[in-house]
Amino acid sequence: MMKWCKQCILPDTRPNLNFKNNICSICRNKKTNTGSSKQKLKILKKIISYAKTNSKSYDCLIPVSGGKDSTWQVVKALELGLKPLTFTWKTPFRTKIGSENLENLKSLGVDHIDWSTNLKIEKKICLDAFIKHGSTAISMHSTIFNLPLHLANKFKIPLIIWGENSAYEYGDEKNNISNFKLDKKWFAKFGVTNNYDFNKVLKKSKKNIFFTTSYDQSFYKTNSNILSIFLGHFFKWDPELVNKVARKKGFKKLKKPQIGYYNYADLDDDCLIPIHHWMKWYKFGFTRDFDNLSLEIRRGRISRSKALKLINKKNFKPPLKAINKFCKYYEINTKKFFDIAEKFRNKKIWKKNKIGKFEIPNFIIKYDF
Repeated sequence: MMKWCKQCILPDTRPNLNFKNNICSICRNKKTNTGSSKQKLKILKKIISYAKTNSKSYDCLIPVSGGKDSTWQVVKALELGLKPLTFTWKTPFRTKIGSENLENLKSLGVDHIDWSTNLKIEKKICLDAFIKHGSTAISMHSTIFNLPLHLANKFKIPLIIWGENSAYEYGDEKNNISNFKLDKKWFAKFGVTNNYDFNKVLKKSKKNIFFTTSYDQSFYKTNSNILSIFLGHFFKWDPELVNKVARKKGFKKLKKPQIGYYNYADLDDDCLIPIHHWMKWYKFGFTRDFDNLSLEIRRGRISRSKALKLINKKNFKPPLKAINKFCKYYEINTKKFFDIAEKFRNKKIWKKNKIGKFEIPNFIIKYDF
């Protein structure tokens, strides 16, 4: 039976969470002393000095999309006096507003690479990963995390700058003084690739540097001089504050959220991302709204009771527009899609009622499933 954090609205089914006295590890971590801002600033100054001293052309590489965080990362890097190269993994389902925000980001004054992997391979891997793991984001995550190392090596860039540490904001990791790096240990635990075996799909293909299972560990060892950091470790990362900075620089938001609570997040892809988050409902019994609203509770902008009222207004229906687009692109029918999704329904939390309908006992609100 599911347990729910009494401070936020996350369940104990969320990966990498642990509960103590009915409080999740994220809420407990927020109360932990994570070091003074002076100490963090001192570390950041050393990192900037390292980057500038060891750069051959660009001081840093910034993975970006069409989102608010990307704009914020670029703004901060420029304010710090760094010369960035930005790059984007191009989703096959890039949105119009995502394209506009990406063009706006480039206008801030940075060089940019728009990277597309082999679409035949991408297509094959994405469908296979959905069938085997119920995830549409495995190939995306692998490429996003592995490609920066190769680009940084190619252009002799000593520093890769990421935005938020998602493991800290949504998982079980303390944001202490020494936890500012994205390394192979972080990727192995939080990289969201489900240990997928890319080689079985690639078969006889030559080495593909973009599809690996573990942050390309052999490559990482031989290029350990490339530092990869979370900028959110050194500055207060908050979706509202980040959005305000991005908006001042021309970032556009949606009229209403595509998925979740925020209308300024998850807006650069209208297929893979909505389905990726929706599969949490089958696997873990919660949705993107629970993540977003729990963050809002911790930031003190809404109360837990208010969050529950907002959750109560949700219908938890599947994102049919995204699903239809997925089925058309990957050449399967919707029946097969839902048959695959059904395989990942977590029977430990989903139970059939008297009329044979699935529901979640001890769900956080009264809900007619």
